[in-house]
Amino acid sequence: MRQHPQARQARMEEQDHLGLERLIFFSDAVFAIAITLLALEIRLPAGQEIRSDDELLAALIGVWPRCLSYAVSFLVIGTYWMGHHRMFRAIARYDRRLLFLNLLLLLCVAFVPFPTAVLGEYGGSVATIFYALTMVAAGLASALLWWYASGGGGRMLAAPLARRAAWPSRLRALAAPAVFLASIGIALWNDDAAKLSWIALAPLLLAGAGPPRRAG
Repeated sequence: MRQHPQARQARMEEQDHLGLERLIFFSDAVFAIAITLLALEIRLPAGQEIRSDDELLAALIGVWPRCLSYAVSFLVIGTYWMGHHRMFRAIARYDRRLLFLNLLLLLCVAFVPFPTAVLGEYGGSVATIFYALTMVAAGLASALLWWYASGGGGRMLAAPLARRAAWPSRLRALAAPAVFLASIGIALWNDDAAKLSWIALAPLLLAGAGPPRRAG
């Protein structure tokens, strides 16, 4: 028996909804695990004997670079998670390319604990550049995901973006990787100044995660 077009459309929309839920749950899990792994890198040096409060205090002070790199990575991953959340409040459909781009973003996010550990352990220009390159890759993957979803007249969106909001939203997706890319050049001169330049990411975190403006 031939299925009614409206019933077929409703079934396709339900499948898209369930598929997006699975995608979002999986993505949230990867973000959460990556953030959790960051904290596991904060530990006192192995094999060091601590016999007094003074020695313990000195050891705790010694791990502050790791705590700092943890805090930066936590906030950056949180910023990318907020962007991901923002995107999928507007995305209503998906295809294989969108799934691949989402996996590419998660690949970068899951890798973040490693350069975070390197930055906390060594902290020089090479470690800073390595860390920044990882964040650039994650930011570009996030931008590509949104550019694909919102392109073609908003083919993957529940409703097309307002014309005034379309390009600003796509350029805003490049803000975080642009900050880290600029910090690479600064790190060649001074790695501490490069780390300080990451403060420019604060407005992105404070901007919130409101839904993109839609047409109409």
